[in-house]
Amino acid sequence: ELTHVAKAMPMGVGLDENNVLGPLQNKAQYDIVANLVDAARDSGARILLGGNPDPDQPGYFYPTTLVADIDNTNPLVTEEQFGPALPIIRYTTIDEAVQMANALDVGLGASVWSPNLPAAREVAARIQAGTVWINKHGAVDPRVPFGGAKQSGYGLEFGVEGLKHLGVPQVING
Repeated sequence: ELTHVAKAMPMGVGLDENNVLGPLQNKAQYDIVANLVDAARDSGARILLGGNPDPDQPGYFYPTTLVADIDNTNPLVTEEQFGPALPIIRYTTIDEAVQMANALDVGLGASVWSPNLPAAREVAARIQAGTVWINKHGAVDPRVPFGGAKQSGYGLEFGVEGLKHLGVPQVING
């Protein structure tokens, strides 16, 4: 089912408001994503979708990529790749999934997917990440603080808390 959703995700130039995904920021970022996907494939992970960029396409458009049968210690899982490559990791229990997520050194964002919202909120509260979305991912609202946990950046942006991180108070006494 996830493959059908990912395959239907429109990718292209950002000037077209129908596109959901655009190009990666630069060649260096493109190479990071490509190298991580290639290394995952070489380690035995299975590419369900994407993973083979079109060398003739202009720009740094890396195709939406789903990677299954991948170990939780694979760099595609443990490193923040900031690209459209999604590793799919098997787990048996919710406790195991939370433990694997929290074992990572990074924690910018995470998502919990479930039709049971109270249960999803309970799981979300256990995940060590700056933002945990429920039944969506990456929805950033400038009115709400956004920032990472652990080794994922520093400070906050957006919202009142984000504005407080941009300023340095000065007291003049006298």
